[in-house]
Amino acid sequence: MEDTQASDARRLGHFRQILLWPLQLMPLREGSQIHRHWAWLEEARPDNPWREVDDEFTDDPAGFQQRHYSEFVTFLPHVQRFLYGEGRTRGGAPGESPIRVFRRRDVARVRCTYPGDALAPAEFDIAHIDLYFFFDLDIAVLNVELHGDDISLDCAQETLFRLGRAYPTYWESNGDPGHCLKRTEWLDADGRVLATSDDEQRHAFLQHVSRYRAPRVAAHWDFLLQPLVPHHSDRSGPLRYRQLEYHRMPVMAYAAVDGDPRDLDASDFVRLGLITASGPPGRMPVRVPDFEQRFCYDRFWVPQAGGTPGSRYMGCGESFVLVGSARVPYFYTPGGSLLEEFRHQYFLLFLIPHMHKAALLMMSDRLVYALKRLDIQDPETIKRFKREIRQLREIFLRFTHRYWFHRVSDQIQARDLYRKTAEFLATEELYEEVRQRVQDMAEYLEEDTGRRQANTVLRLTVVTAFGLIGTTVTGYFGMNILELDGLSPVARTLYFLVIFAGMTWLTFYTVMKSKGLSDFLDALSDERVSIGRKLGALLGVWRRPRG
Repeated sequence: MEDTQASDARRLGHFRQILLWPLQLMPLREGSQIHRHWAWLEEARPDNPWREVDDEFTDDPAGFQQRHYSEFVTFLPHVQRFLYGEGRTRGGAPGESPIRVFRRRDVARVRCTYPGDALAPAEFDIAHIDLYFFFDLDIAVLNVELHGDDISLDCAQETLFRLGRAYPTYWESNGDPGHCLKRTEWLDADGRVLATSDDEQRHAFLQHVSRYRAPRVAAHWDFLLQPLVPHHSDRSGPLRYRQLEYHRMPVMAYAAVDGDPRDLDASDFVRLGLITASGPPGRMPVRVPDFEQRFCYDRFWVPQAGGTPGSRYMGCGESFVLVGSARVPYFYTPGGSLLEEFRHQYFLLFLIPHMHKAALLMMSDRLVYALKRLDIQDPETIKRFKREIRQLREIFLRFTHRYWFHRVSDQIQARDLYRKTAEFLATEELYEEVRQRVQDMAEYLEEDTGRRQANTVLRLTVVTAFGLIGTTVTGYFGMNILELDGLSPVARTLYFLVIFAGMTWLTFYTVMKSKGLSDFLDALSDERVSIGRKLGALLGVWRRPRG
């Protein structure tokens, strides 16, 4: 009987995996602050498989279900406005949501081939493949959701561990890509192969990094993102992206165990919670002495025998895993139950902190890029640098007021799960770091502007001080040093031009020597300085090298 229970616990009645891949989008136009990248996908082109997802929050009562209502009331009002847009006012239209979602429907299944001979290839249904855009943020999030029924726990663990890899980190001696599936194939509804992974092509990945100093995206992920193209490549396209984080994509997993999930070994929970490769029960993949305290949320978990086991939530920031029994209707009922909350409420609780992290990394990268293009010897790059920093400061302020949340819900469970994910991702620390960097840049610009203005005032003061001598002398003579009344208009014009040219040259020359003249005036006004040193300061005006 115990062997049967253990066998049931190691099979999943239903398995679901959700991958998130945050990406940085490159600006469409130089110098512009807001880029509507999704506008290009709104146009129906032969090479564009993406179509915008209709807003489910419409005036049609038939399309608005109870699960939409439950999802909506989970969040606080300011988060509701971010996720769903402004509500309709009297006589007005509903506001537009800052989130735009596009979906491709040509990929119906994925076939996973695992390294070694322990597991046979497995196929999973694709629930959807979406691309999330956020207004005023140059980021996009690829979302892939897949599911399968009646699979082994080992198969689920291997799929979680190996599928969400943008590229391999190394290659085995037999040529298999490290930590990746042996082969990944996207299939259409008729079973035709649309794209296949090329992780085993070691030379192509090495050559790409050697040439572009950036990792190469595997072919099957590159296919999903088309017509978006990698920024570090020779391919042309208006929508270009670059990676922001590690090659391993954040992942969510839902595991409905056939039997009692309490029969799983502690090592199985560690493998699921930390997304490690499969292994025999009893053998810990890593040493985590405080695993349950740090990575588990057991508010609804009943570890003792008897009654329903409840559900166990696990996560490490880059993962969110929900484990329960497929025999409990509340945990698993197709089209309802906790499965729908996992796909919607918990998905948003996982998406928001990862969006925060991606946006902050994007802004940090933009700061570095602006500094890299700065040449302090080139006035044009200085002007461009100031303009870019001011734009980034404005973008950061809008991000803070539109997207940055410390709390998203007052429901205890949603609040706690969001807080744990944000703490693991260290978004608070990253926010403070980026805020300080932007502030430092802004203070530098203000100080530089103040210094330049002070230098300008200093030069004008010196010119005024020395110009006062000539003004006083000519004023004493009544401005009539030369008798010009009897001269012809041409002679008067020539006199005017000569005096104008001379005074202009004298003024410009005084400005050129204003720094030295300023030092001379300082020495002249200091009673402690001797006459000899004052004369030396005057002569130093012409001994100073120019520039």
